Amino acid sequence: MSQVVPIQTLHLFSKLDQLLLEVLRPLSYDAWDSTTISPQWTIKDIAAHLLDGNLRTLSIIRDGFKGDPPININSYRDLVNYLNDLNTIWVLAYKRVSPNLLLQMLESTGKEYIQCLEKLEPFDEALFSVAWAGEEQSENWFHIAREYTEKWHHQQQIREALGLQQDLMTAEFFNPVIETFMKAVPHVYSKTEANVGDIIRIEITGEGGNIWFVEKTLGGWRFINNMAGVPPIASVSMPGSVAWKLFTKGIKAHEAENHIKTEGDDALVKPLLSMIAVMA
Repeated sequence: MSQVVPIQTLHLFSKLDQLLLEVLRPLSYDAWDSTTISPQWTIKDIAAHLLDGNLRTLSIIRDGFKGDPPININSYRDLVNYLNDLNTIWVLAYKRVSPNLLLQMLESTGKEYIQCLEKLEPFDEALFSVAWAGEEQSENWFHIAREYTEKWHHQQQIREALGLQQDLMTAEFFNPVIETFMKAVPHVYSKTEANVGDIIRIEITGEGGNIWFVEKTLGGWRFINNMAGVPPIASVSMPGSVAWKLFTKGIKAHEAENHIKTEGDDALVKPLLSMIAVMA
């Protein structure tokens, strides 16, 4: 019997790309230069970054071309700084490229990018691990889900700037994002002291949201179903519209505190409110 992919996202990439093109095509040049929730990037900068993601995947995974290998990467922070430098250089270079050309390249490379992901065996080892979830090795399905969250949250940043943010806050598009983000929870709590058997309840409200329970065990933290209804020692609840921004560094916890409900031990709440599910 074949394994079932835990978080299925491949079928959504083409829909997401089409929605991106539809929202970008009518924009005036002034609108392309609109600021976004990511203060250093305009809408055009984010579109250029999304193109970079397509081209990197095609170059590295499809064509086996890695370019100049990174040097002096000795920690997670080193890797983040390296990626930030790559992103900055790319975005600056694409400031001289017209929006029309960007649209053409997003459309053509997007199709090839999806074809590339479709050829990956879901349970084979991915070329890149999902480091923000604490993994040194990841399976392809998780790498693909991570890629989906990248495309989703960057498009959502664009839509937020245009007042169109609700279009992607549906169960179809948002649920795979938040389910993927939640995979970082055990890692985020890995150094958090608690008694064996302590349970934390996490709820993301709104369409596409869900409820998760994580339990402290002798081997660390793990997700459980909590079918017995054991009372949690701490709980956190927030809307999906807040969660995606919080977990991608769009806002900080203190900026969203009026929308976040917590109960119980503060020490078991804080790790979730500082969780980052992007390489940042």
